[in-house]
Amino acid sequence: MDWFPLLNSLRIAAISTVCVFFLGILAAYYVARLPRVAKGLLDCLLTLPLVLPPTVVGFFLLKLLGPKTVLGAWLLDTFALRVTMTWPAAIFAVIIVTFPLMYRTARGAFEAFDPNLLAAGRTLGRSNPWVFWRVLMPGCREGLMAGTVLAFARGLGEYGATSMVSGYTPGKTATIATTVYQLWREGNDVLAYRWVAVNVGISLAVLLAVNLLERREKRDKWPAGAPEV
Repeated sequence: MDWFPLLNSLRIAAISTVCVFFLGILAAYYVARLPRVAKGLLDCLLTLPLVLPPTVVGFFLLKLLGPKTVLGAWLLDTFALRVTMTWPAAIFAVIIVTFPLMYRTARGAFEAFDPNLLAAGRTLGRSNPWVFWRVLMPGCREGLMAGTVLAFARGLGEYGATSMVSGYTPGKTATIATTVYQLWREGNDVLAYRWVAVNVGISLAVLLAVNLLERREKRDKWPAGAPEV
């Protein structure tokens, strides 16, 4: 059994999750501080990939980065860099697809955080970056970790957008999702079931981690014996 699809899926999901972690937190932090109208408009725009079909995301990426587009042709002619039909191309697709998960989770955590704690840090003469990293981020760590785990799980199982921009090449661009589809087309159900089992096992482990984080967050907010309101 060739384990390249698993390693490639983990590689793509891990790199994408790191990018989405910082991009999602940055966007959530600034959007949460905007006026209501601007916040609503930006929120719709940043959350749009969550409701779009992944194939639509892949289509837009092909029209932006394909070798026959202006940007894709320039990269190919200037740097001999072909963006599409390579495994790094899947990273762009996964970032766009998973960004809304991290953004929405981070924004919810930031908006639920007590602003008085932030104000207290500023009144003590601390700078905004210090308050952000030493007060806000630790106080929202459970929510941010849950968003990170969900983004990783979503990226690991992404198929539609990645299949359009990176295709399926064994040993080069194959992922778990594209491998399962290819094995189904070939009628190799036995091996397809193995990859399905691998994917299901990883997904269950991720969901278990999210549940543990949520329980921990509730336990921290409501210690044993404390009445809930």
